[in-house]
Amino acid sequence: MIKTFLFDMDGVVANTEVQYDIFLQSFIEEYNLPETFLSEVKGVRWPDIIKRYFKNSSEVEIQKILDKVYEFEANDLIYENIPGVVPFINKLKLNNFKLGLVTSSLKPKTEIALRKMNLENIFDVVITGSDVKKGKPDPECYLLGAKKLNSLPSECIVFEDSFTGIEAGLKAGMEVVALSTTNSEISLKEKVKKVYPNFIHLPIEDLV
Repeated sequence: MIKTFLFDMDGVVANTEVQYDIFLQSFIEEYNLPETFLSEVKGVRWPDIIKRYFKNSSEVEIQKILDKVYEFEANDLIYENIPGVVPFINKLKLNNFKLGLVTSSLKPKTEIALRKMNLENIFDVVITGSDVKKGKPDPECYLLGAKKLNSLPSECIVFEDSFTGIEAGLKAGMEVVALSTTNSEISLKEKVKKVYPNFIHLPIEDLV
């Protein structure tokens, strides 16, 4: 029986992916990164991005990169809700489901995003990239979310938009529902059975 819903943030709760793609494109140009950089870092924590793509950079340069990211996330990124997500979450709450936010974003950005979207108190638990040793696609974050909500993996449904996040949810032994906000419906259906464009008119009955 499904008791718990776990939501990724960017591309699931917050409509930020297009803005972030434009921001990340500047990294490709500035640091001569491969064009696959955009697709490979979706759903990945910045500490893991640094380890993979900037391992030969100096500490000064790495700090410069992290400062640039924080400046963008705190001051430039516009946090808007994915269509229908707030009414959907409120309906889940009325039906006494447990709710968790499980994001690769670090704690400072997550707090900024929730505050700007007026969602600070809507989730029963919030797991950020700062709370785990291994980021997505490792299942640690989703398993931690379930544990804090006293739920078994089989009692959880995960909402994700990135392939990295989908892999994390599936590895955790949870059902994953995808949103086609970041990737095409066709490509997502190769990984999961249920794909929706957003939360508008999404009936809970279709999920549980």
